[in-house]
Amino acid sequence: MSNPIERLGRVLGYRFADESLAELALTHRSCGARNNERLEFLGDSILNFVIADALFSKFPEAAEGQLSRLRARLVKGVTLAELAREMDLSEFLRLGAGELKSGGFNRKSILADAFEAIIGAIYLDAGMEPCRERILAWYQPRLDDLTLDDTRKDPKTRLQEYLQSRRAELPKYHLIKVEGEAHAQQFYIDCEVALLTTPSSGSGKSRRLAEQNAAAAALLALGVEA
Repeated sequence: MSNPIERLGRVLGYRFADESLAELALTHRSCGARNNERLEFLGDSILNFVIADALFSKFPEAAEGQLSRLRARLVKGVTLAELAREMDLSEFLRLGAGELKSGGFNRKSILADAFEAIIGAIYLDAGMEPCRERILAWYQPRLDDLTLDDTRKDPKTRLQEYLQSRRAELPKYHLIKVEGEAHAQQFYIDCEVALLTTPSSGSGKSRRLAEQNAAAAALLALGVEA
C-alpha cells in the first residue's frame, strides 16, 4: 500500500518536502495538544488574501462590498468542506476516538479546518507562490463561474429590507421539525410575514439554510425576485 502522504500529494497536486507538516495539518485537536489548529489559523489568512487578490483582478470595476460578498461566499465553511470532499480529505484525517465514533470524518467544520490547515502547511513547506498556485488551481472552476450577479444580498436580508421599506413588521421564523440523523439532518422552517396571509416554507441541511430558503419563498410570494 502506498504512503498516505504520497497519495495525498497526488490528490492535492503538491508533494510535501516535509511530510510531518502534512501529517500535522490532518491531525484534529481530538488527538491531543499537537494538532492542526495553528496551521488552520495560518491557512485561513493566506486563503483570504489569495482569494481577495484573485477577485480584485477578475472584477476591476467591482465595489468593495461586492468583492467582500464574493470572497465570503468562496471562503465560508460550507465551500471549504465541499472542496475537502472533492479531494477526499476525509480519507486522510487523524481523529481521536470520540470523533471517530461520532462520524467526525464527515463533519463539515472538521473538513473545512483541515483544508485551511493544508494551505498553511504548504505555505510553510514551500512558500507563498506554490501555495497561491495550488489555491487558485483548486478554486479555478468556482472562480470561472463567478459573476457580479452573485453579489446580491441573501434572501433573509432582502426580505427584511423589503419589509422595512414598507414599514411592515419583520419576518418571524419558526422551526417546524428536524428530520434525519445528527450527521445528515434536514431542517424545516416556516417564515411568517405580515404582508402574506400564509407562512412561506423552506428546508435545508442547516437551520440557517432553511431560513434562507423560506425567506426566498416569501419574496416570491410577495412578487419580489428571489
